[in-house]
Amino acid sequence: MADVIDQANEWAEQMRLGAIARQCHRSAAPSALWCEDCGERIPEGRRVAVSGCDCCVSCQEIREIRGN
Repeated sequence: MADVIDQANEWAEQMRLGAIARQCHRSAAPSALWCEDCGERIPEGRRVAVSGCDCCVSCQEIREIRGN
């Protein structure tokens, strides 16, 4: 059982490090006004909070689930 838990912890650590690395390498480009995936307008709060975003929250969640 400990092996499964160790593997899960290792996977979680790798995911965390990957997420940190992606955030560190994000460009400071202006955020898009319209979502690249669904075409809906990206709310101003998201555009301000996440510099350089190119999709809405819903589509970002889908991207993260898919591993994009």
